[in-house]
Amino acid sequence: MDSYFLERSQKSMRKLKEIEKELPDFCSLLFAGIQNTTGPLTRLNYGYDLRLFFSWLSGEKNRPVKELTLNDLQSLTVHDLERYMQYISLYENDENKLVENRERGLSRKIASIRMMFKYFYKRGDLESNVASLLDLPKLHEKAIIRLEVDEVAKLLDEVETGEGMSETQKRFHHQTKTRDLAMLTLFLGTGIRISECVGLNTDDVDFKNLSIRVTRKGGNQSVLFMSPEVTDAMSSYARERAEWKGADSPAFFLSLQGERISVRTVQKLVKKYAAIIAPLKHITPHKLRSTYGTTLYRETGDIYLVADVLGHKDVNTTRKHYAAQAEENRRLAAQSVKLRDKE
Repeated sequence: MDSYFLERSQKSMRKLKEIEKELPDFCSLLFAGIQNTTGPLTRLNYGYDLRLFFSWLSGEKNRPVKELTLNDLQSLTVHDLERYMQYISLYENDENKLVENRERGLSRKIASIRMMFKYFYKRGDLESNVASLLDLPKLHEKAIIRLEVDEVAKLLDEVETGEGMSETQKRFHHQTKTRDLAMLTLFLGTGIRISECVGLNTDDVDFKNLSIRVTRKGGNQSVLFMSPEVTDAMSSYARERAEWKGADSPAFFLSLQGERISVRTVQKLVKKYAAIIAPLKHITPHKLRSTYGTTLYRETGDIYLVADVLGHKDVNTTRKHYAAQAEENRRLAAQSVKLRDKE
């Protein structure tokens, strides 16, 4: 595994070990049991969710979390779990701040509870799986936010010129514009994920074959090909990068400090440029990925191609996000054919 992704995995595993110290002892069996079927970040998110659940259950049972046992899980009913859902909809955290979970947050936390009950039920540690009776909240589809064709052009123009920036922003712009243009062009021209972009190393970029090697979710590697426009932006940055601080770093995209650029920095720079050309849209790196996916589907009409390039394991994931484009095409088709000209 690439050093960046290996380091990220190790960081997640270290965090999970710390969280496990706050959970009932039997949770160690759970995390050991699912290690071969889940990634470190997935397990860490389970850990966060279960920490919240057992904090609630500790209050219900009036015992410290570390004293809770599998018998306490066995005693729960589906009504108890429904009360837990109601509790996490709006609760006060350890810092006395109100935390709200809406449908997607509730779904993820309930999925973690379901996973735990299912695991211990399959292993024979629980006599029944009451969590399987729990209904998940209905998820409403989010509208796909993306840039239109003219907005894409304006965004890239803004990166090149910096005309809409404040004077403070302009002081740094000349130092980073070639890098930023390469990065945004890469997002818009390949649909790369932000983790894949940040994790890109210099030896992952093959200018001879016009391709990049990315590490997908789960650690699998895939090769994406660059268009001439993407290649030009990437090669311009590669030439300039040779003079950057930290040029000997394996990371392709560098910060001004000469270190691998962080996810947070990429999110902030995308937000900075997008706010200038599309202030009413909340544009993130993932929205640039959606822009690419929508454009590719519009041009090809091939949902399987879009799924493959975006790295979706299930084509239904792709269809769910881009089916609206198919409906748009059908509506356009209905207006395109005239049977009779009315005089």
